[in-house]
Amino acid sequence: MKFVKTIFAVFALTLLGATLALGARADEWNKKTVLTFSQPVEIPGQILPAGTYTFVLLDSPADRHIVQIFNADGSHLIATVLAINDYRLKPTGDTVVKFAERSGDNPEALKAWFYPGDNFGQEFVYPKQRAVELAVIVKEPVPALAADSDIKVVPIVAETPEQKEVPVAEVIMVTPAATEAVTPAPVVQETTPAPVVETQQLPQTASQLPLIVLLGLGSLGAALVLKRFSN
Repeated sequence: MKFVKTIFAVFALTLLGATLALGARADEWNKKTVLTFSQPVEIPGQILPAGTYTFVLLDSPADRHIVQIFNADGSHLIATVLAINDYRLKPTGDTVVKFAERSGDNPEALKAWFYPGDNFGQEFVYPKQRAVELAVIVKEPVPALAADSDIKVVPIVAETPEQKEVPVAEVIMVTPAATEAVTPAPVVQETTPAPVVETQQLPQTASQLPLIVLLGLGSLGAALVLKRFSN
């Protein structure tokens, strides 16, 4: 009987492992990332005070990326912002957050967020007027809503430093780069330090759920057979 109880305990632990594996896969699917900013940060439409926030990629049927920003424990939705693909040539194993250069004493504007291991990230789309202002400040195109309206129906464009509206695909790498050699962009010297960002996310691991469940069922079957013979 003691041996049978041990088998049941092993099976319970196996099910717990399967549940944790499912949680890890969910984080990889929605790109859940916890970010801590040491200074206030601008996002499209508002300023986030210094603190900890949870970033999640919404599963949307539309051909766009929608990012939801929650408080630290994910219990309160703070903002829902639109983003576009921003491909990079070399993925990294860490979370990467990019900021636009600040103007005066204004907070850094959040430009893009890359999940570990992905070759693409989410480049945030700003309201049209603010995108024009940022493009002039950072001297590079900024994705923008073509009009201040519903983010689900308004087309996305890009505002250039010359204050011209152009198709976003012409100035931002929204599709994977070709394999030919690409001239690296010039390094821009930052005049002010960016906010310190701390990240927390589960490591990306391959799922072993089928094997875990099979072993658990096998353990349960063996326990039942042993129990029958012991009677």
